[in-house]
Amino acid sequence: MNQEEILQLINAVSSSNLTAFRYKDGDVSLELECMAGFSGEGPAKVMVPSKEAGTAEKDENLSVIQSPMVGTFYAAKSEKGEPFVQVGDRVKIGQVVGIIEAMKLMNEIESDYDGIIEKISVQNKDMVEYGQPLIYIRTL
Repeated sequence: MNQEEILQLINAVSSSNLTAFRYKDGDVSLELECMAGFSGEGPAKVMVPSKEAGTAEKDENLSVIQSPMVGTFYAAKSEKGEPFVQVGDRVKIGQVVGIIEAMKLMNEIESDYDGIIEKISVQNKDMVEYGQPLIYIRTL
């Protein structure tokens, strides 16, 4: 699906009575959702998960902390606070690695592994999906 086709699809969904639309073709997935009170003018909310979200790492010493819910990811306790973890940090089982806000509730995300942070695949304030990889940890 090219950019022009995506824009046509957005316009078609925006001008209809649909509030949500999902499209999947192989590894490509597209989700359109109209905001509450959306008048049909301007673009709808578009979320396009990366291919990485559904791809398992081949390295057996690399473990993934996945999002247990849909919400907003926060890397620190406060806006100006230090991030819970950074690439290269050593973590222990049960250590808080981030927070996901869902329905105005702050849910601490804890590490299920002892190891070293290899990669953080989300940014502060990113919307995350259920099962989306958040943090890759090289287990010891």
